Amino acid sequence: MAATVHTRPPKYKSRFPTVLTAGFRFFFLAAGLFSVAAMAVWTLWLAALADGDTLEVLPVRMMPYLWHAHEMMFGYTAAVIAGFFVTAVPNWTATEEAGPRFVTICGAIWLSGRIAIWFSAWIDPLVVAAIDLAFIPVLSTAILARLTQKSQLRNAVFLLLLSTLFAGNLMMHLDWIGWTNDLAETGVRLGIFTSAAMIAIIGGRVVPAFTRNALNRDGYAGALPRSFSWLDRVGILSAVLTALATLPFVPSWALGTLCLVAGAANLARLAGWQGLATRRNPILWILHVAYLLLSAGYLVYGSTLVFGILSETASLHLLAAGAIGCMTLAMMTRASLGHSGRPLLVSGPIVFAYLMVIGAAVFRTFGTIFIDYFPVMLISGTLWLLAFAVFAWVFFPILTRPRPARRGG
Repeated sequence: MAATVHTRPPKYKSRFPTVLTAGFRFFFLAAGLFSVAAMAVWTLWLAALADGDTLEVLPVRMMPYLWHAHEMMFGYTAAVIAGFFVTAVPNWTATEEAGPRFVTICGAIWLSGRIAIWFSAWIDPLVVAAIDLAFIPVLSTAILARLTQKSQLRNAVFLLLLSTLFAGNLMMHLDWIGWTNDLAETGVRLGIFTSAAMIAIIGGRVVPAFTRNALNRDGYAGALPRSFSWLDRVGILSAVLTALATLPFVPSWALGTLCLVAGAANLARLAGWQGLATRRNPILWILHVAYLLLSAGYLVYGSTLVFGILSETASLHLLAAGAIGCMTLAMMTRASLGHSGRPLLVSGPIVFAYLMVIGAAVFRTFGTIFIDYFPVMLISGTLWLLAFAVFAWVFFPILTRPRPARRGG
């Protein structure tokens, strides 16, 4: 999503609250607030567990660690994906933006899913599944309608990836219903690697493009970002294949090998994008850091499966909290500013939020090498909480108020 918007605005004047007038407004704000709430519950549960209490009063049907994984993937991340696609696809296709009625309906379905999951211990699991699984199909209708209008074949891959994301969520629900065994963790991995593949595709487009535009605007005299089509194809294809390789019948060595290929290819892509030239521009360097964590996440996870260097769960967090956490925060801040008519400049508190989410991911992945499990979990959870609490605080007025009036020249 570039700062310049090419979509056709709705044909009517909206009577809805400002936060419901655009997909990025509702879903980015909802994602930020929900991330704080969900991580707070998870961190408090861990603190109680470290103190010898299990907090058995939690009203969730699934094990707390699976609730945490599900809600960060299919609650938080899915909301950011929705905000991105509902805003970006009309921009790509020069079609009319999704109206506030669609945003309201889609947002209500997403929120209903969060409520159903939270009270899942008291609700029939089939009802919980029906409510929670409805979100991605409804979201996909808006995307499909616009892509077919403009024959956007190269973007049709996102419908495949959304279907894969849906499949991961479905696997978790099938386990909780009792129709399958041991599929819930596979569903989490499928969701994480599908989201990582989306970053490899979208990040490969926007990171060098945004960097090139900014460096040209600033009169940068050095080399500009370069991309190579063959390397892009290898990076994207290997990333998509890693998502498919998380399925249970694929041996771990095959997934690990694919991850090593994906990590090396995407690191080589990143090397040509002149990341060091963005070091004085936080809204740009966070994109490069997020992509670096994507590449490193593939390499570390692949090395764990092939060589056993870390625990599988710890290494997975470099992709989940690192690549996905950093890229979603980066895109939410950039898109919220650009699409609300504000300069693409972030304040000191948002730079602090960037650093906190990076710290949360790195500490969660490598911290247990040096200190015990519970301190690592509590520190990394607190860093994540700080990052998204700051985001919600700073961007709440931006996302809930109308675009600022243009000053006369």
